[in-house]
Amino acid sequence: MDDQDIIEQIATIKEDLGEQLIILTHHYQRKEIVDVGHYRGDSLGLSQKAAVDKDARFIVFCGVHFMAESAEILSQPYQTVQIPDLKAGCPMADMADINNVNKAWEEVASITGEGSVMPIVYMNSDADIKAFCGRHGGAVCTSSNTPVAFNWGFSQREKIFFFPDQHLGRNTGHQIGIEAEKMILWDPKKPLGGNTRESINKAKVILWDGYCHVHTRFRVEHVLEMRKEYPEAKIVVHPECTQEVVELADAAGSTSFIVKYVENAPPDTTIIIGTEINLINRLALENPDKTVLDLQYSLCPNMFKINPKNLLWALENIGQANVITMPEDIKTDARMALDRMLALA
Repeated sequence: MDDQDIIEQIATIKEDLGEQLIILTHHYQRKEIVDVGHYRGDSLGLSQKAAVDKDARFIVFCGVHFMAESAEILSQPYQTVQIPDLKAGCPMADMADINNVNKAWEEVASITGEGSVMPIVYMNSDADIKAFCGRHGGAVCTSSNTPVAFNWGFSQREKIFFFPDQHLGRNTGHQIGIEAEKMILWDPKKPLGGNTRESINKAKVILWDGYCHVHTRFRVEHVLEMRKEYPEAKIVVHPECTQEVVELADAAGSTSFIVKYVENAPPDTTIIIGTEINLINRLALENPDKTVLDLQYSLCPNMFKINPKNLLWALENIGQANVITMPEDIKTDARMALDRMLALA
């Protein structure tokens, strides 16, 4: 079948299943996938949709694996969650291995006391890390509500242990007024994460040494080059970028923030965006009265693994192929952390 035939078959299955099916598509998906989905959004918005939709029996998540896991955790017992390609993973999520996280937590607790540290985990993490966070009283967050999650954490405990994205954590800490010297990096390959007992005691935020390949591709020189070429342009970037890039931008925010920033900009504005290229290309198409450019080409290869062909295959094998499952204890503990996130949102 050619692409048009595949799209038509997807449309037929959608119509046949009706309200029994929802297809969730992340903003970073290619246009053909977003166009056939029921809902598009960022991690927070799609998680909220998965949590409140009670009619669908089948949830097909067009995103990466940790997102489908979160939808499964939040789903009803009679619902099944599928992903078109099980190999659509996330390198940043893989940087926080549960064994290393447990070891780090024990080391920090032995120095500061467990009751002084609040674990907060970014949505871009595996279910067992979310479950760890739930067991220890913490919350999940997304790039939409990280400042809210940090302030919530500090209202209860003295320190935050944030993983796995150091840049989102550092940018958030800076945003809410935490001094740079009170944010330390934890490298799991080094004793005490490469820190001293004194620096751990003094720290307000402990940042796991993880990062996003898509957003760390943007560098200071890219911003300076664009400023020179387009002096009147606005530059907006995602907070997974390095602090140096964020500080040079006109604005920084989540995927949904970037979408609204472009939509609300006056006509004839030039907007340069530092995030995943599929979203930028789609924003350019949907906002023809503005000039929308990429700060630098940056593709998420794992998001790009979802395509019309494997989406159709998942729909043809609805409720059976690539179904997301996990142990009940992991689901229960991870749900606590996700429910705290939804309550904060």
